[in-house]
Amino acid sequence: MAKRSIQFSLMYRDMFQSSGKYQPRAEQLERIAPAIIDMGCFSRVETNGGAFEQVQLLYGENPNKAVRAFTHAFNEAGIQTHMLDRGLNGLRMYPVPADVRKLMYRVKKAQGVDITRIFDGLNDPRNIIPSIVYAKEAGMIPQGTLCITHSPVHTVEYYLGVAAQLIEAGAEEICLKDMAGVGRPATLGKIVKGIKESYPHILVEYHGHTGPGFSVASMMEVARAGVDVLDVAVEPLAWGKIHPDVITIQAMLEDAGFDVPKVNMNAYMKVRALTQEFLDDFLGYFTNFTNLRMSSLLVGCGLPGGMMGSMMADLKGIHSAINMFHRQNNTPELSMDDLLVKLFQEVEYTWPKLGYPPLVTPYSQYVKNISLMNVFNMERGEGRWQAIDAKAWDMILGKAGRLPGKLDPEIVALAKEKGYEFTDEDPQNNYPDELDKYRKIMDEEGWEYGPDDEELFELAMHEQQYRDYKSGVAKERFEQDLAKLKAEKEAKEGYTVEDVRALERANLIPIAAPISGQLFWEVDLMDRSAAPAIGTKYEEGDTFAFIQSQETYSVDIPVRIPGVLREVVAQQGAFVRKGEVIAYLAAKE
Repeated sequence: MAKRSIQFSLMYRDMFQSSGKYQPRAEQLERIAPAIIDMGCFSRVETNGGAFEQVQLLYGENPNKAVRAFTHAFNEAGIQTHMLDRGLNGLRMYPVPADVRKLMYRVKKAQGVDITRIFDGLNDPRNIIPSIVYAKEAGMIPQGTLCITHSPVHTVEYYLGVAAQLIEAGAEEICLKDMAGVGRPATLGKIVKGIKESYPHILVEYHGHTGPGFSVASMMEVARAGVDVLDVAVEPLAWGKIHPDVITIQAMLEDAGFDVPKVNMNAYMKVRALTQEFLDDFLGYFTNFTNLRMSSLLVGCGLPGGMMGSMMADLKGIHSAINMFHRQNNTPELSMDDLLVKLFQEVEYTWPKLGYPPLVTPYSQYVKNISLMNVFNMERGEGRWQAIDAKAWDMILGKAGRLPGKLDPEIVALAKEKGYEFTDEDPQNNYPDELDKYRKIMDEEGWEYGPDDEELFELAMHEQQYRDYKSGVAKERFEQDLAKLKAEKEAKEGYTVEDVRALERANLIPIAAPISGQLFWEVDLMDRSAAPAIGTKYEEGDTFAFIQSQETYSVDIPVRIPGVLREVVAQQGAFVRKGEVIAYLAAKE
């Protein structure tokens, strides 16, 4: 009996996406492509998509040149290239008009991208199916995607039902996107087996992050169940909260009797060395190396591993305020570990009541933020649900798509009390076509549409980042940020326990960045030097600032306690790292 063949896909884009801010430059991608090919074990390579194009713009490079440079060698070698796209949201984290979505597939096909992995954070087929149609019309292979999580509603039957809808709509492949790595191995195997039994002609690919440590067992289970392709990484950006290294998975499957390609170790070492060279050049200055560590703490809460840094920054931001309250009321203070456990427990309590949205960006952030504020308010003797921001309400009300589970009656009642209306309308209906508007802008600015309208597409998909790229502001800002980080290379990130205690004694509260990204104060977005005036007063729940990053379109930084601004550390448009203090408030007595 012939051995069953399993292929490998190298997640080169996601290796960087899961560990830091930026992607390699076009010339770096062009240099490493031949070495990846020489490894001889990859039938596919993830070359772009998701945040790839956006972050190229953020450091002043042309993303279209980078995509073409990276895909060219793989196209000639017969290795399929693939990208990640967010369905209704295209390459960004907020909805895209239908005409811009259609253009994306024409552009990416022309640039040499073969396959598009289409996902929706809520697993709502309405947000995925149009992209399947658009991709097929453009000549791309549409891969329908299941966002994997672990809950009472995310059953094998649930996922097989979603897969069936996507396949019937024209998806030629199915991907199990285990973005937090919390999918249980046995369940994943049953999903793959179910798809293969009903649709034996459909290629199935498994994408599993290593975060809590299930991924190797999961890969064995899905292999036995009939999976066709496994997503892997290479050192130095493997394991941790990224993906398993190809060497381990290849050896495991070969021993289990599967037909898997050999790894050319000389080429592997070249890819490894070049990747490290890119990190040493500039990428490492924007990399969160804590993401190279796994954590079993992620099993219980189900949150993606990449959020650990932002969670700790959030907890630091409220820790001193909570303990100040406890001291004033002669009640026991909490350690950071106490707070972390309370937050995880609150996520487990909150998530079901919010309809079990898959804990993938941006919905993981919404659930975490609501839970965090619940903990903060309950520690001060107040109730839950007092701080739900507008984007989270959009999720709750159905404006982003259908939630997998039912909302708790308590949440429904709260929405009605606030006068909010629920909707089941197709989210795309809220975003009319806009390409004519962007053509007019291109004409007025005297900008070229580019080959296959690729420059028009970049403006329509990432307007502000494209403008900053064209004006040179992006490159200037990036070079300033890089110079600052190089100068601070030996400095410890964040602030120490002693710093926090000193701030508490001085009655100052640090406001920390919840994620890495570009900071915008709620003042004037066009004035890059603008920041709030010292003495500005804030009430609890006010939006202090927001951060725009490759992970989300924007993440609000809310004020946790009433206070008065005493010091501004980061200026408008600056790049800030997770946990970095951006300002200090004096708490109101």
